[in-house]
Amino acid sequence: MSTGPLRATCPCGSGAAYDACCGRLHRGAARAETPEELMRSRYAAFAVGDAAYLFRTWHPRTRPDDVELDPATVWTGLEVLSAGADDVAFVARYERHGLPGEQREHSRFVRRAGRWVYLDGSGGDHGGDHGGDLGGAGG
Repeated sequence: MSTGPLRATCPCGSGAAYDACCGRLHRGAARAETPEELMRSRYAAFAVGDAAYLFRTWHPRTRPDDVELDPATVWTGLEVLSAGADDVAFVARYERHGLPGEQREHSRFVRRAGRWVYLDGSGGDHGGDHGGDLGGAGG
């Protein structure tokens, strides 16, 4: 018997149920209180395929015209390396066509109209082309 998507463990790695964790942010019931919470929710949005949330939480000055997700990329884990007042360093792991890879990024965030948004990130992809660039899990 399936527990359903709202009761499943959140992909962000918190250990909490998706609905009580990043799901509440994705559906607009709450806003991220910290850059780390926003980064985790953005990673979870990649994992569950919520491109609209990624677009909404990306600074308009740096976001692309459209956010497209690669359905062949399966996000498999997130490790937060450090979190500061306006930045987060992390490693996001994925599989694409059965091959593992990871993306390391140092993301920057700013407050805009009272809410945290992803500004930009630096780092790189390790492990091949996955077409689901987290150009913004942090970003």
